[in-house]
Amino acid sequence: MSRPARPPASRGPSQRQLRAGELVRHALVEILREEDLADPALEGVSVTVTEVRMSPDLRHAVCFVEPLGGGEAEAVVAGLNRTARFLRGRLGHMVTLKFTPDLKFVHDESFAEAERMRRLFDDPKVRQDLAPSGDDLDASMDDDEA
Repeated sequence: MSRPARPPASRGPSQRQLRAGELVRHALVEILREEDLADPALEGVSVTVTEVRMSPDLRHAVCFVEPLGGGEAEAVVAGLNRTARFLRGRLGHMVTLKFTPDLKFVHDESFAEAERMRRLFDDPKVRQDLAPSGDDLDASMDDDEA
């Protein structure tokens, strides 16, 4: 008797996607460091490419970016998306993939989220809940003696 086919479980990206994403990320970092992009939103701006997520067929790449200092993130992302065709052309010369992926740039919100969590943990009300209190230790010792 054969087993019924199960639907594939939703898994994370494959090793192939991860390797291709890192290859594209490193190449984009080099391109952004060396090229003078003609878009006014990108003049004099340093951009960090934090992650590149590749589609399963490696034809599309979502590039997460953060401008240095975090200011004008929307304008910088819009500028990168306007120059995506130029960047894709340069990328094609630097990476050895069957297809050069289409690029889509997105602002990386993880830095803002990490800062929000840091502020939350610094709140005195939250900090008192995180710190062990002497009463908790005394109560647990009393339970052990009984």
